[in-house]
Amino acid sequence: MKKITLCLITLITIMSCKEEKKKVERKITVNYPETKKVDTVTNYFGTAIKDPYRWLEDDRSTETETWVKDQNQSTFGYLDNIPYRKELKDRFEKLWNYEKIGAPFNEGDYTYFYKNDGLQNQYVIYRYKKGSNPDTAEVFLNPNTFSKDGTVSLGGTSFSKDGKTLAYSISEGGSDWRKILIMNAETKEIIEDTLVDIKFSGMSWYKNDGFYYSSYDKPKGSELSAKTDQHKVYYHKIGTPQKEDALIFGGTKAQKHRYIYGSVTEDDRYLLISPRVSTSGNKLYIKDLSNPNNPLVTILDHTDSDTYVIDNIGSKLYLVTNLNAPNQKIVTVDASNPTPENWVDFIPETEYVLSPSKGGGYFFTEYMVDAISKIKQYDYDGKFVRDIQLPGVGNAGGFGGKKEEKIDYYSFTNYNTPSSIYKYDMVTGTSELYWKPNIDFNPENYTSKQVFYNSKDGTKVPMIITHKKGVELNGKNPTILYGYGGFNVSLNPSFSIANAVWMEQGGIYAVPNLRGGGEYGKEWHKAGTQLKKQNVFDDFIAAAEYLIANHYTSSDYLAIRGGSNGGLLVGATMTQRPDLMKVALPAVGVLDMLRYHTFTAGAGWAYDYGTAEDNKEMFQYLKNYSPVHNVKKGVQYPATLVTTGDHDDRVVPAHSFKFAAELQDKQTGNNPTLIRIETDAGHGAGTPVSKTIEQYADIFGFTLYNMGYDMLPSKIKEFKD
Repeated sequence: MKKITLCLITLITIMSCKEEKKKVERKITVNYPETKKVDTVTNYFGTAIKDPYRWLEDDRSTETETWVKDQNQSTFGYLDNIPYRKELKDRFEKLWNYEKIGAPFNEGDYTYFYKNDGLQNQYVIYRYKKGSNPDTAEVFLNPNTFSKDGTVSLGGTSFSKDGKTLAYSISEGGSDWRKILIMNAETKEIIEDTLVDIKFSGMSWYKNDGFYYSSYDKPKGSELSAKTDQHKVYYHKIGTPQKEDALIFGGTKAQKHRYIYGSVTEDDRYLLISPRVSTSGNKLYIKDLSNPNNPLVTILDHTDSDTYVIDNIGSKLYLVTNLNAPNQKIVTVDASNPTPENWVDFIPETEYVLSPSKGGGYFFTEYMVDAISKIKQYDYDGKFVRDIQLPGVGNAGGFGGKKEEKIDYYSFTNYNTPSSIYKYDMVTGTSELYWKPNIDFNPENYTSKQVFYNSKDGTKVPMIITHKKGVELNGKNPTILYGYGGFNVSLNPSFSIANAVWMEQGGIYAVPNLRGGGEYGKEWHKAGTQLKKQNVFDDFIAAAEYLIANHYTSSDYLAIRGGSNGGLLVGATMTQRPDLMKVALPAVGVLDMLRYHTFTAGAGWAYDYGTAEDNKEMFQYLKNYSPVHNVKKGVQYPATLVTTGDHDDRVVPAHSFKFAAELQDKQTGNNPTLIRIETDAGHGAGTPVSKTIEQYADIFGFTLYNMGYDMLPSKIKEFKD
């Protein structure tokens, strides 16, 4: 066992709250498991790259299983020494324990909604007869009964057109592999055998007869890590076994794509097929379902844009596209001749990014103005109806429904405002509060401010900083800098119970909108991809430097955090600028950039990353920032808590395993480098509330402890006051 003694400067209170607090040194011994090295070498364009921890990629081996157990024993042995870890967990449980309700929606004769009483591991679906009192609602589907520990979760749901049949998917242990169950919605009885081995799929009904779904052939070897790169669309007819499901698209060399999705228009007239080779860009085909013998008609035969049909009236299609319009627009075209040369602008592109939805015979166009929601309403002739007045500055979600409905519901939130639901009359434009959470958190005690800072190359980047009112900008505030910066994903303001607990402690929470995201359209996204990926890390580093220069915090009190692609962001930033932060928290990260594309559907991320096999220039670029390959001996890295799940089959845990092993082998100095591996957990979706609370208590406890706190910062302030 490798041992390291950690000397942490911590605060303790001597005798009474009125006496001076003294800094003392406390020693903690951490026993790291010995991680063996192997002589694996891969040659890339004449360069030999050693991969001593390649054996950790085998998630089915007893050696890897033993390593996981040993690492968790070491990690929890450390976490158990944090004096306020239980206090944090208790606070999380208390704050989390309030009723949460989702917006109601109508299916058939019923109105449905999701609800969590407070600490339930999974949300429960309730329903009541349309037009009756919501107080008469009954439990319709309770995912908490799927497993004792809450690790089997509800995925998607889809009702038949008459609302009498429900197809719903479940995930076991957080895996992306799903099963689909089919229920008689009237009797709540399962009516046929479970569909199995389904991945990255929706369920789109055709009338009441059946539904389209997508999957891969089950891979040989490990289903959690083996490569899956040929998606297929199937049609399942109700009452028939899965083995008779019709293959609709995929399965041939000409139709080979990593992701393919099938959907049916609301009027059941058209089937839409959207094949992709990567996470950005899709082809698009349409089939008129009025005659089974009708062929698939091509709308787009290339992947140079993200384009989809949002609705139709008869043969008139409404398409959302960023083809020659990086901020997106809506166009119309007739289904008989739907190729781009026939498109007509309906809602043109603007300087702001468009994210539209539809319902009640209207289009709702959400524009992101520096990551803040602005909503406009249009009719189906393209006539502007009104600007929708939101309750404040933040992020609105919802605005959609069936054509015949005139009442809609939307949610509103920001970093210091818990999400509430508003009832919206689509005809009159009036909004009223429908539901507000009863939570032990007062938004009036907090402030959220948007700032702009310059990145390394002079690019202006927005960042929202949230904290308690009255926080003194003295450079000593514990601060979490959170980022993502990839895959056209936008980080819009939203409330988090976990972040509320952090801010209660006097912590600052800062979120920059980095390049690689979608906040400013396709060009902003592309500016953080492939040979421009370093821009994302530079933006994040500049955000940290802004917080330090403006005395929000200092390097001794700064933690950086991100998950998935954000885990890569943290890994790259901490290896490039280990001096910049005290704590690093990479979660479920893409950390081995030379091999990410060899696992599961990882090759589909090449639009953002490129691969080490593309060419020598791309290989060298990836190697230069790949976190696993840039841990160096003789460097003191920040205190690091790597987190992952043993069932993560999207970003396989081997990324995190190898990164943690490199850090433990090469770390210089006294900062701990630990890995926390959640068992029966995947990439994050469907994680039980109980596990989530435990994770946050450990993460925040580790962060504050390594910033030098022997008691929670709020307690120190109480003593001072």
